[in-house]
Amino acid sequence: MDFYHIEFSPPCHSVRLLAKALKLQLNLIKLDLFKGEHLKPEFLKINPQHVIPTLVDNDFVLWESRAILIYLCEKYAKNDALYPRDPKKRAVINQRLYFDMGTLYQRFSTHYYPQIFHEKPVPEGT
Repeated sequence: MDFYHIEFSPPCHSVRLLAKALKLQLNLIKLDLFKGEHLKPEFLKINPQHVIPTLVDNDFVLWESRAILIYLCEKYAKNDALYPRDPKKRAVINQRLYFDMGTLYQRFSTHYYPQIFHEKPVPEGT
């Protein structure tokens, strides 16, 4: 499986961690967004939305980390311990997956991105 990723991206890291837990071998393909590698024609053929992470599993292409995580669990997990079939248990897992996107990641990016990408001080009140 080819996995297009950014080394320090939390969504990409979550996919790499799950693949390791499932004992899956990923062909890691690092893209440099600052060099526009995600906008090159060869990547746009794979993913016209040019977003990272992107997984290519034979002839199947999928992007968005949470969709990739769910796909890997449903296709490759030996049991349902990581992604339970029980609706209530699965709902709690989904809640945790989307907490990252809706709450945690937003606060992280508001706090750290100005410092990392623009060398600005931390916004007051964060």
